[in-house]
Amino acid sequence: MSPKIHESSEWFDQPDPTGQTDTGEIGLRFECTQCGKCCTGPTGFVLFTDTEAAAMAKDLGITIDDFMKAHTRKTIVGQSLKETVTKHGYDCVFLARDEQGKALCTVYKTRPEQCRTWPFWRSNLDSLESWKEEAEDCPGMDTGPLHTTKHIRLTRDRVDI
Repeated sequence: MSPKIHESSEWFDQPDPTGQTDTGEIGLRFECTQCGKCCTGPTGFVLFTDTEAAAMAKDLGITIDDFMKAHTRKTIVGQSLKETVTKHGYDCVFLARDEQGKALCTVYKTRPEQCRTWPFWRSNLDSLESWKEEAEDCPGMDTGPLHTTKHIRLTRDRVDI
């Protein structure tokens, strides 16, 4: 009997897609290490919806207008959270670090969908090479719990990044 070949349309549907294990598992591993690297670096965009803005404003105990004035900026792709220049790069305005250097999101429970779906963004899942390139900077990728391909697809499809 010949081995079963897993038919798929995406690279992460294959057994051991990153080649880091030999277990035959299908899916990708990720666990946030609170390094903050996804919240800092070169300048970029953290887009959000009106509903997310309202939730973050409520979380901060301020009006939506005050939230928009104090914490957002207009960009070519829409309204984005502001950034603060630090020794790490351009930090999200809501990124804080504890004494040990762990990154903390000050609006974690109401953070935008863009943040909630990292690293399962379309741009990171485009190819194995894209995934590996991002994993070079994100110590949580390829570690931690295994996420199923169904979970990966559902998460990826929540934002268009």
